[in-house]
Amino acid sequence: MTDDRLIIAGREFKSRLWVGTGKYKDFAETKKAIEVSGADVVTVAVRRVNITDRSKENLLDYIDPKKYTILPNTAGCYTVEDAVRYSRLARAAGVSDLVKLEVLGDERTLFPDTAGLIEAAKILVKEGFIVLPYTNDDPIVANPYNLKIIMEMIKVPIIVDAGVGTASDAAFAMELGADAVLMNTAIAGAQDPIAMAEAMKYAVHAGRLAYKAGRIPRKLYATASSPIEGML
Repeated sequence: MTDDRLIIAGREFKSRLWVGTGKYKDFAETKKAIEVSGADVVTVAVRRVNITDRSKENLLDYIDPKKYTILPNTAGCYTVEDAVRYSRLARAAGVSDLVKLEVLGDERTLFPDTAGLIEAAKILVKEGFIVLPYTNDDPIVANPYNLKIIMEMIKVPIIVDAGVGTASDAAFAMELGADAVLMNTAIAGAQDPIAMAEAMKYAVHAGRLAYKAGRIPRKLYATASSPIEGML
């Protein structure tokens, strides 16, 4: 499926596995895991990574911007003002105008502040950012009227983020029709992060192939795979 590329705002991505950069033991391990994963989108938390002082060791020294699309995110932002500020900072530093927008509402669950998310998204879209909002299936916001506004404002695919723990989770998400999977902890927190990065690469690819192939209908009972007509 070499022609099955993910396209966002005219940008083409060969891999449907996107990876984060936190929680690794060092930058060298981060770099190796990214390479093995086959991902071409790497997300970086603007609040937690030095992107302005180039005189100090920097995560971005280990990620080749010619090889990867660096996706800044506003992880750790709990207000519209902070999320917008750090998005602007990333663009001003030359990282990207593509941003994974997070406006968190709860520190324990990391559920989004959906009202704040929409407000911040409106501001950034007007400023020319390509916004990938971090959100959930909020029963209040996800009504037909609001969804119409959101989808017209932010034309992005569905990318599963959070909740993936191992390769089978990633494959299942893709089988359900997700356009991509973004993960960090599942790889960085594994006993062998490099091996898990490789497992996730194959899982996402397999899940996408299965989704495109179309699974057989689920049945309560088994059905003989060999025909019974004409049997002796």
